Amino acid sequence: MKIAVVSDTHNNTATLEKALGWIEKQNIQLILHCGDISSQEFIDYAKKYFDGEIKYVKGNADHDIRNIPDSDTLEVGGKKIGIVHYPNEAKRMAKSGKYDIVFYGHTHRPWDEKVGECHMVNPGELAGQFYKPTFAVYDTDSGTLELKILEKL
Repeated sequence: MKIAVVSDTHNNTATLEKALGWIEKQNIQLILHCGDISSQEFIDYAKKYFDGEIKYVKGNADHDIRNIPDSDTLEVGGKKIGIVHYPNEAKRMAKSGKYDIVFYGHTHRPWDEKVGECHMVNPGELAGQFYKPTFAVYDTDSGTLELKILEKL
């Protein structure tokens, strides 16, 4: 199963729309959002443009959004996946040995590193504030991970 992973959208609906259009064309039905959504209105907006499921975790820019966990754990395609916003918490989760892969955000910079047997991955920022807008696609069947640069889609 393919999963799209985004982070640090900061209310940028234009980049979200473009990413969601590509994600839906690929028949991806699950998006993991690693925080810094910025508003409940943005979540409501995403629901209008994406029929699949979006799992959110809270970032430092999400203080006004309720009912979103600080971190989340799920199992998809036999892979144990952790989601969190902060790199230090991601590293703690990765070191625990409980996960195959942990996704995080906050730095806005795409990154992939191995911590023990666990991959710790930042999909970059979808907002395009500091770097080009990017997101990741993770295939649980093959274990492959791809970074997507929005302007090249």
